[in-house]
Formats: sequence, C-alpha cells, structure tokens
Amino acid sequence: MMETTFSPGTGMIGGAMIGLASAGLLLANGKIAGISGILGRSIAAIPGDLGWRLAFLVGLPFGSWLTAQWSPVELEFSISSSPLLLVVGGLLVGVGTQLGSGCTSGHGVCGMARGSQRSIFATLTFMGAGGLTVFVVRHVIGAA
Repeated sequence: MMETTFSPGTGMIGGAMIGLASAGLLLANGKIAGISGILGRSIAAIPGDLGWRLAFLVGLPFGSWLTAQWSPVELEFSISSSPLLLVVGGLLVGVGTQLGSGCTSGHGVCGMARGSQRSIFATLTFMGAGGLTVFVVRHVIGAA
C-alpha cells in the first residue's frame, strides 16, 4: 500500500488559488469556472467568447507545469494501461457532467460558494458516489 503524506499548508494554498481564480473569472467575465462547461462551450463558442475559454483551458496544464518547475516533487501515481477502461471512464465522466448539469469545479467550488442548493446536492452526490466507489474497489473487490 502506498504511503501518503498529509500537508495541509500546500493544500490550503492550492485551495485558495483555485478560489481566487474562480472568483476572478466570475468578477471579470461573470462566468462560472466549471471546466466541463468551459470545454463543452468552446467547441461551438459564440463570437467573442472563445478567447477567454481557450486561455482558461490552456492555463490549467500550464499552471501545473509551472508549479512543477518551481517546486519539483516526484509523485507516484498510475493510470490504467487499458485504453478501453480509459475511454469508458471518460465517457462516464462526460455522462455524469451532463446528468448533473456541471462538474466538480462548477458545483463543488463555484456553486457551493454561491449557496446553490442544486450544487450542494450535486456535490454531496458525487462525493458520496466517489467514497462508495473507493470502498468497493479497495474492500469488496480487493484492488489497491
């Protein structure tokens, strides 16, 4: 079993940065920082709406890369080597964001901060489903 290190300081800094970026987008553009909505609406964006969407989407991996350059830390993780499993997982995430009318960032960060009852319910639902999935995978199926 992989050992994890709990570091509340970096988590708090990261959370504050996500909150500031979300608040900045809302204040500057009046838009919610929901990644699935930003990505989905960039495919057929209305004129004048594509620039900020692309900047936001490019900023996601660029910010991670920049952080890794500033503070390189080796993290152990693995992703399934099964293309079928990856495709099915991606499709399930897409279906979930459509059924829930948003994703974790839109509901969990922005919607809950605005006190949206729909977002609070959605967040409780996907957090509960995630917890149940981890329990089943680790304790019922027995996978690491």
